[in-house]
Amino acid sequence: MLVILREDLTDLGKRGDIVEVADGHARNYLLPKGLAMVASSGAVQQASKMRQARDQRDAAEREAARTVASSLVPQVIRIEAKAGAEGKLFGSVSTTEIADAVRDQTGIEIDRKTISGEPIKEVGEHQMTVELHSEVSFPLQVEVVAAD
Repeated sequence: MLVILREDLTDLGKRGDIVEVADGHARNYLLPKGLAMVASSGAVQQASKMRQARDQRDAAEREAARTVASSLVPQVIRIEAKAGAEGKLFGSVSTTEIADAVRDQTGIEIDRKTISGEPIKEVGEHQMTVELHSEVSFPLQVEVVAAD
C-alpha cells in the first residue's frame, strides 16, 4: 500500500515521503495512529508541499547550525571542577555542565544531548563532539581546571 508519512519515522522515511508499506502495517499501525495517510492523487500534491516545507526548514536549521559551529570551533570552554592533587576530578564533568558553560561563556544555547565524547574525569584539555544537525558536527574544546 502506498502511504504518505505525516511524521518522521526512523525506519520508513521523513515527513511528506511517499512509501510502500505492507497493507497490515498501514491499516493496523500507521493509519490509526495518524502517522501516515493513504496516497491518493490529492494527497500526493499535499505531500509535495509537506516535502517543500520540510526542505526549507531543514535548510534553515542547517544554516543556523553552521553559524553556531563557526562561532564555537575557535573557542575554548573553561570549566572549574573540584580535583585531587593528581588532577583527578571528584566525579566528572557532565554534558549538562558543558552546555551550561557554553551558554554562560558565549551566550549560545546548545542542547546537552547534542554533545558526545568520553566523560571528563581529569583536569586538562578535552575535545567533545557537538552534532547540531545531521550534516553539521564539530569539535568543541573544553578545558577543565581545578577549582580553588
